[in-house]
Amino acid sequence: MNYLYDLWDDFLSLLFPRICYGCGNHLLRNENLICTECYVVIPRTNYHIQKENPVAQLFWGRCLIESAAAFSYYNKGSRIRNLIHNLKYKGIREIGFELGKIYGLTLKSSGFTDNIDIIIPVPLHPAKERARGFNQCKVISSGLADATGLPVNTTSFERVQASSTQTKRSRYDRWVNVEGIFRVTDPDSLGGRHILLVDDVITTGSTMESCVNELLKTEEVKVSVVAIAFAPA
Repeated sequence: MNYLYDLWDDFLSLLFPRICYGCGNHLLRNENLICTECYVVIPRTNYHIQKENPVAQLFWGRCLIESAAAFSYYNKGSRIRNLIHNLKYKGIREIGFELGKIYGLTLKSSGFTDNIDIIIPVPLHPAKERARGFNQCKVISSGLADATGLPVNTTSFERVQASSTQTKRSRYDRWVNVEGIFRVTDPDSLGGRHILLVDDVITTGSTMESCVNELLKTEEVKVSVVAIAFAPA
């Protein structure tokens, strides 16, 4: 039976080839969404084992975080950029879950998540989430949760104002664009917790900074931040 299934799978692959969303090559029989080559060659930052890493340094003097890390580098033409583009703009949600799961396993095995209590994805404004059909940070957080066993909270923290795109803005303009646009809606559920705040890409850190400063208004909250990619200036 397995032999017949494999033949049928090969036949379908000829008619409807499955493509890696990172590099565009054909996927092999046991590959899904991301080919083995991409899985191996996508550069890892290893910031989760470097306390004073470049992502953490973005927040020095701006907001108080416990730890910060990112999975890979968001460079022009990079495979991770292709994956995130397919996730956000082509609606391939499974990519977010897969990337979150891959990174979650790395964070868990290193001990990065040992003291984390809860995962919170960076919220989208409800109008933007409806227009896109989903929040990519929620999908990534689901993958992280699957790998780490940590719960995800998507109801206690929200974006209350829409903001225009951050692309091509200066650092100061990015900060102004997101200042005061987030709100904790249920402080009792977050008090005393160590939160892992999740974004897809960190560039200047302005969005994360705005989130962190709002979350820290809740009593005895600690915040660590992670993203799938870091776009160094």
